[in-house]
Amino acid sequence: MLLPQHFEQKIGFTTLREQLEANCLSALGRQYVARMEFQTKHEPLLKLLQQADEFTYLLRSGADFPASHYYDPKPHLKRAALPGSFLDVAAFFEVKMSLRTIRQALTFFTEADPGLYPTLRLLGIGVQVDRNLLTAMDKVVDDEGQVRDDASPLLRQIRQELIARQGQLRKQIAGILRHAKNEGWIPGDAEPTIRGGRLVLPVIAEHKRKVKGLIHDESASGQTVFIEPAEIFELNNDIKDLDNAYHRELIRILTALTDQLRPHLPDLRRAYSYLGLLDFIRAKARLAVSLDCRLPVMHNKPLLKWHGVRHPLLQLAFAQHKRENGDPREVVPLDLELNHEQRILVISGPNAGGKSVSLKTVGLVQFMLQMGLLIPCADNSEAGVFEDIFLDIGDEQSLENDLSTYSSHLLAMKQFLLLAGKKSLVLIDEFGTGTEPSLGGAIAEAVLDQLNKARVFGVITTHYTNLKNFAERTPHLINGAMRYDPEKLQPLYRLEVGKPGSSFAIEIARKIGLPKDVVERATQLVGKDKIRYDRLLEGLEKEKTELEQRTAEAAKAEKRLKRAAQEYQDLKQHLEDTRLETLRTAKQQAKALLVNTNQQIEATIGEIRRGQADKEINKQAREKLETFVRTELQIEPPKPKASRERAEAGALQPGDKVALFGQEGHGEVVSVKGNTAEVMFGGMKTLTKLNQLEKLGRAEIREREQAAKARAGKLSGGSSGGGNGVNITDRMAGFSPTLDLRGERAEDALTKTMSFVDDAVMLGMPEIKFLHGRGNGVLRQVVRDYLRSQRAVASVADEHADRGGDGVTIAVLK
Repeated sequence: MLLPQHFEQKIGFTTLREQLEANCLSALGRQYVARMEFQTKHEPLLKLLQQADEFTYLLRSGADFPASHYYDPKPHLKRAALPGSFLDVAAFFEVKMSLRTIRQALTFFTEADPGLYPTLRLLGIGVQVDRNLLTAMDKVVDDEGQVRDDASPLLRQIRQELIARQGQLRKQIAGILRHAKNEGWIPGDAEPTIRGGRLVLPVIAEHKRKVKGLIHDESASGQTVFIEPAEIFELNNDIKDLDNAYHRELIRILTALTDQLRPHLPDLRRAYSYLGLLDFIRAKARLAVSLDCRLPVMHNKPLLKWHGVRHPLLQLAFAQHKRENGDPREVVPLDLELNHEQRILVISGPNAGGKSVSLKTVGLVQFMLQMGLLIPCADNSEAGVFEDIFLDIGDEQSLENDLSTYSSHLLAMKQFLLLAGKKSLVLIDEFGTGTEPSLGGAIAEAVLDQLNKARVFGVITTHYTNLKNFAERTPHLINGAMRYDPEKLQPLYRLEVGKPGSSFAIEIARKIGLPKDVVERATQLVGKDKIRYDRLLEGLEKEKTELEQRTAEAAKAEKRLKRAAQEYQDLKQHLEDTRLETLRTAKQQAKALLVNTNQQIEATIGEIRRGQADKEINKQAREKLETFVRTELQIEPPKPKASRERAEAGALQPGDKVALFGQEGHGEVVSVKGNTAEVMFGGMKTLTKLNQLEKLGRAEIREREQAAKARAGKLSGGSSGGGNGVNITDRMAGFSPTLDLRGERAEDALTKTMSFVDDAVMLGMPEIKFLHGRGNGVLRQVVRDYLRSQRAVASVADEHADRGGDGVTIAVLK
């Protein structure tokens, strides 16, 4: 049951009906939209939702599903049911093309993976489209809606004779027209025209006696008469006879084709019901795609466990505004849970803070769901089924029934108390308003108590403190507050469940500039207890805001720390790999150098032996060996290093440049405490004992900086040893084939994806992965659209379900 009677208009569902109708391709689908009903049974509702969910997946996957020629030929079928009747060419064109669409749809679901569209596949059971009937229609009518010349042998013969006669007629009339123009009987720009199905010439009225023939018509001004020249009488007669014969043969063909179609009418009606249903489900899926809707986990009981739910009408309005004005406003999502332990949510907070929008979101989204539509929510949402939705919102006063605003609210409460039960969802906006506050609050509390005893589910908005207190101390009721910035006095439009909210009436009055004495007087009239209560809520709001800011900062810091730790691990791995490679190369070089050295020593010994005691020969041999040692082994005598003393207490001051003994870098002293100094090395501070430091002069600092630049130049050089080229080996060693995009904005994710793909292609990687998570699918769509646009990408697919499924994209590179 739905209350009030105009529930759809009150909740805003009529706009969604209009959207569905606009998304339909035919009147067949729009008929299904008009017949949509509120579902209260779990199984039928689940089937409707699964159909919409499968078609939504179909649209999002970009599958080639037929989306044209969704005609409604039911009027043609009614006419075809009459014996002796026939359908015209246009009707057969619509029947033929729409039946072809039906066959394509049936084939699509038959050939698809059985696990992809199980409920949509079941819709086609029993639907038949006779192939011979399609072939027969195709022989008569082509895909442009024209009659084929070879529809029958007689039709072809008549058409050929007709074309021949028309050719003769054009030649003959051209000669008559040319002569008449030369004589000035016909205007120079005039052309032959048709009157009464016969070819005629437009002759100036004063020369009509000069052209022999039959006058068929004259212009409105009377200055032109249309004459059929006598020379073409016979040709026009022949063409008219052939044209009549052509239509007689065409009617015979169409009548025979209609007779062939008539036995198939029951099957055709079922087929067109199927086509209309597909059009309707497609419209629901298109709406789901535009609103980014999902199918929540469905339960056969009353339940709301929503995450990230958005008001669909607000979402449509913001999307339209963004297209027209570029305003990137987004709907603030709603998290809400109503179960058997907490059935009724009492929402409080300031005016214009979003209380009514939250209530309408609950009503509209639940109504959408039970109308068989997917809802705009996050993937991990759950939902149930209610037998009733009762709504009291806005002003329902009636002059005819002599009802005031408050009386109309009381009448609604009476109906709710009589009809609502444990499977009802009750939605009441501004509960208790419209009369004297203390009395209105008391009646509202009593009604709320009765509704709770009836075990109803509900969402109620209010400003009354007694209702907040009642919800706080009563089982199965829970308070909720619309978040508000107490510093800026601006609504945040976020619902927080668990505590009541303040109306911030005094603070808002003070902010907008109400006279100070008026505000102070109002404060006195309200009383200290009320002010203390509101200030307590305000304080809690401030603490909540500060905690959220600190939590966000901590999350960012943790993310930076994880990134730094990952970079450290990658660098450590790179250095280890480089060290092993360097050792391997050094061993190979040392082995080759040892062989050369042994050969050189043996050669020197041989020369000394051959020279016997000749000092000059021995001297030359020793010099040759020393030259080999200097040039090939590159052994230089060690340069003496200036001995430095270790720093002691009092020897260093903040600002001094220092270095660790045995290390090449240098840093700056930040502070000195006893025998310990705090030193800044690069961007990192460290505590070091004074006896581990040595003080540096300017010349030594320059020398160390030049040495560091030289080392950096060698590291960045290519394998040839020169220039500033890219070291591909180092790039490959430091390249990770997985890019983590979780938490990124779409624009930033696209930029990183482009750079990552370029690097992977340059390094010759066979396969790369992208971690984007599921969420609302935006990052997945951005990444896959870009990958599919790249020639270097061979294929794009989901990761295995055990390793992330559609939350991870795998790209195989060519």
